[in-house]
Amino acid sequence: MTTVGIIGAGNIGGTLAQGLVDRGYDVVIANSRGPETLSDLVAKLGSHARAATAQEAAEAAEWAIVTVPLKALEDVPVDALAGKIVVDTNNYYWERDGRIAELEEGRTTTAEMVQRHLAQSTVVKGFNHIAADTILTDGTPAGTPGRRALVASSNDADAAAFMTELYDQFGFDTVDVSPLSESWRVERDRPAYGVPQNAEELKANLARAER
Repeated sequence: MTTVGIIGAGNIGGTLAQGLVDRGYDVVIANSRGPETLSDLVAKLGSHARAATAQEAAEAAEWAIVTVPLKALEDVPVDALAGKIVVDTNNYYWERDGRIAELEEGRTTTAEMVQRHLAQSTVVKGFNHIAADTILTDGTPAGTPGRRALVASSNDADAAAFMTELYDQFGFDTVDVSPLSESWRVERDRPAYGVPQNAEELKANLARAER
């Protein structure tokens, strides 16, 4: 059984943990406040989940999800995630993260910042433009007319394919917007951000994005 390390236990992290446990994965989840603060969440998730430190979650992971505020990126373990696929759900909220000039000036993307920090890992953008409370409710079987689509973006084709398969398990189609330098198209306040849309609608909204 595959073990997924989840670093960040907020709305997205907790929801993905539930979805992964429901789909047969083992989950090791961490937050910034310590494993003891996750007892209620782990009890809800059941026997296939356990709380840990971020370092322990990274070490246990066969692949990982990083879903922490951008301002906390430097706290994400580096060496323990080396050689692993890391799904990045992050978004830039200047109100929370402080002003970051290279993002505001369009010189990088949030996903590229994660990849820069986790230089020995393979980062793929995923689950960043969907509300947490719809992740487990909006999915439908493959081939369903109008099936909701989400973006994957990576500098590695295998990681993008991995994300496509994971989305399908959750009931979503995928639009690949690789490499990571193009992932700005689905960042906050762009037309594709947070909007339920099928693949064709998503492609149109991505094309309409301005930087």
